[in-house]
Amino acid sequence: MNTEIGENLTVATSYYGAMLKKDFVAMAGYLAEDVCFVSPFAKIDGKEAVLNAAKNFGETLQDIQIRAKFTKGNQAMLAYDMQLPAPVGQFRAAVLMDFGNSQITKIELFFDSAPFNEN
Repeated sequence: MNTEIGENLTVATSYYGAMLKKDFVAMAGYLAEDVCFVSPFAKIDGKEAVLNAAKNFGETLQDIQIRAKFTKGNQAMLAYDMQLPAPVGQFRAAVLMDFGNSQITKIELFFDSAPFNEN
């Protein structure tokens, strides 16, 4: 495996590991200054804004289990199960991440937003 490609996958999994540990300083280190975040709910640009959104989500995150991970070129994709407090509980998601200079430049989340809309 190409070293940079392997490093991208390590950064992707480490980012979510830091979120689970609520280590927001470590999370910040994985993000590029011009990072872009896209989800079913929002599009957010810039490291500080993305980190603030991740902190808000990370505070409620109870667990994350990465089920699969793939990488090609400057991208990595993870499929995972996340656990949040009731009434949402467990939900499945996938993320496509782009990288530049061993930092995350884009985070695009894919998940069914219906459980969040019911609350």
